[in-house]
Amino acid sequence: MIDTAVHQLVSYGIEKGLLSEEDRIYAQNRILVLMQKDGLEPADPEVKALTLPEILDVLVNDAAERGLITDSPVYRDQFDTALMDCLMPRPSVVNAALAMLREKDPEAATDWFYHLSKASNYIRTDRVARDMKWVIPSAYGKIDITINLSKPEKDPKAIAAAKLAKPSGYPKCQLCIESEGYAGRADFPARHNHRIIPLTLCDEAWRFQYSPYVYYNEHCIVLNALHTPMKISRQTFARLLSFVEQFPHYFLGSNADLPIVGGSILTHDHFQGGHYTFAMAKAPTEIPVSFAGFEDINAGIVQWPMATIRLTADNKDRIVELADKILAAWRGYSDPDAFIFAETDGTPHNTITPIARMADGKFQLDLVLRNNITTEEHPLGVYHPHAELHHIKKENIGLIEVMGLAVLPARLKAEMELLAGMLQRGEDPAANEDTAKHAEWANEIKSRRPEVATDAAMDVLKDEIGKVFVRVLEDAGVYTCTPEGRAAFVKFVESV
Repeated sequence: MIDTAVHQLVSYGIEKGLLSEEDRIYAQNRILVLMQKDGLEPADPEVKALTLPEILDVLVNDAAERGLITDSPVYRDQFDTALMDCLMPRPSVVNAALAMLREKDPEAATDWFYHLSKASNYIRTDRVARDMKWVIPSAYGKIDITINLSKPEKDPKAIAAAKLAKPSGYPKCQLCIESEGYAGRADFPARHNHRIIPLTLCDEAWRFQYSPYVYYNEHCIVLNALHTPMKISRQTFARLLSFVEQFPHYFLGSNADLPIVGGSILTHDHFQGGHYTFAMAKAPTEIPVSFAGFEDINAGIVQWPMATIRLTADNKDRIVELADKILAAWRGYSDPDAFIFAETDGTPHNTITPIARMADGKFQLDLVLRNNITTEEHPLGVYHPHAELHHIKKENIGLIEVMGLAVLPARLKAEMELLAGMLQRGEDPAANEDTAKHAEWANEIKSRRPEVATDAAMDVLKDEIGKVFVRVLEDAGVYTCTPEGRAAFVKFVESV
């Protein structure tokens, strides 16, 4: 069975274009080194073909049984990643192929690299398929909801090993270019099969890769070649627009650069993008605005729960100039009547989440105003999901969610399945420790939607989770979608 799995793994690589037929014996021998086997029986054509996850399971199980690896998720991932690297072209080969494709058709180039990243199991499509996904209608358009089930659970054996291991500063973080081909360790994922593409943005060295756990189509990461902190600046806007000029079928955005309203990794400057259109991009202009000296730029406040200014023009340099002016104004802007404070006790609060795209042949930049102030009433942030929503969503609202895709915690799957069953049986959610946090919300739903006590319970809960996320976005907006909120928003625009 092991020999068959080796043959099938190499054949898979040839079929997917990771290597050619003339590489077969070389790849087989590299796999045999990892498996610590001295030889290989000829392939049996009568044996049923296995899927890639099945092939890898056979080989990893054998390695674990023979004591080649510790049988736990982190070490199994390290081993199957090393197996896939036996099929992979070197980075120089990937970069050369992609460069040739980019000259002719940028979209064909990203299509090819996305296929490579999935075929190599760097993007773990079998795990991504576990994510629960649905769409709900809202006043702001169709909102995407995801319960993230693809990322591995914490591995107790790896946690224990990491505590005993000598601290390593290599790579400095998971976004560093040194992770390409890195074997991984107890506290760092294996990246044998990882390939990173060089990019030039504004005469600077950047890199392009995909996320291993994609949240949407062609979810990519564009990262600074240097390990340098996140910083929203004029240069940020120029880089984003430079990227979409080179890849007009993609959007690209940046998390904000302050805690609470920023991303999970603020130590390494990076952007996220992809070939996907979020509800935010489809949202219309609600209030047209004009900036003196920039009449060539079409500007407006977007009909979106988070305070967004949209700039559209033929000339990207003009957009950069105006965006920089808006950023500088917002960094120093306070309006106590609207509870906007630029700083308290010397701590800055105002920043921007920017998103760039091409729209009908023009450059477009959305500037989402953010503020991370906290109070005793809202210790996690005033412009953050409020406490009554934490049973569904407590985590920070980053770039992806700003655009209209909820990334919800894995715990919700089991909790919602349990809650749906209890509601169907007429049981009290407060009586169970796993559903008690949802009891008030569930009882309110029951008062409005009696069908929640039927077989439609899960569909109702999914719809109501979507409504909670819309409220999350409204909580995160520094200006409310009310006449008073819009008047305060226009007041800021006029101050610019």
